[in-house]
Amino acid sequence: MTLRNPDREAVTHGHITNEPIRQKPGVPSWVLKLIMAVTGLLFALFVVGHMAGNLKLYLPANGGEEALDEYGAFLRSMGEPLFPHEGALWIIRAVLLVAIIAHIYGAIALTARSKASRGKFSRSNLMGGLDSFATKTMLVSGLVLLLFIIFHLLDLTMGVQPIAPSDFAEGAVKANMIATFSRWPVTIVYVIAMCFLFLHLTHGIRLAASDLGITGAKWRQTFLILAYVIPAVVCIGNIVMPLSVALGLVS
Repeated sequence: MTLRNPDREAVTHGHITNEPIRQKPGVPSWVLKLIMAVTGLLFALFVVGHMAGNLKLYLPANGGEEALDEYGAFLRSMGEPLFPHEGALWIIRAVLLVAIIAHIYGAIALTARSKASRGKFSRSNLMGGLDSFATKTMLVSGLVLLLFIIFHLLDLTMGVQPIAPSDFAEGAVKANMIATFSRWPVTIVYVIAMCFLFLHLTHGIRLAASDLGITGAKWRQTFLILAYVIPAVVCIGNIVMPLSVALGLVS
């Protein structure tokens, strides 16, 4: 066998070489997995809360003010007077931004390390069905969701045209939702994105249980149930809203 840069002292003592197979990474893989698990669960809690707040679309107006607009005003004013107007909201946005950057970095780094370890060999004999499909499309679904988040922010948060409706008005949350979902292409984009969110959340919650060291049978069974229930509720809730507007059921 021909060795590159063999350690002669190691060879003398019966070893091929004392050099490590690969360089030690700056951030251990277990740390990256822990970061992805924590940030992933944070996103799961956020989308549940986000959906619950948006469901105020169906509540009647309270004293002449739309319930959804009142909810939007609450988000901008929460934390006052401890924080300035929109201060707490911007803190939440900053935390989510840092979390998503860390989540993306962890996904890219772990995928690169996995490919480097496998070399030319690929995984085989994976379980079929939805679980296998969700596993193999995690990076794809993650990329789709990242693009959707950017689209969603430009549409209903920043009101950037032509992505947002032409009559976008700051603070008019319900009117903006009705205006944007009255456009069928936008509604279809949201529906497709929610299907990808279901796949990503389902597999992500299951991975989080393993990466957080949850090994008890009852706890793992609980996480398995939550891995399907939470994404299903979020997916259905976020699909019903744009479809109900597009079909003229909410105006």
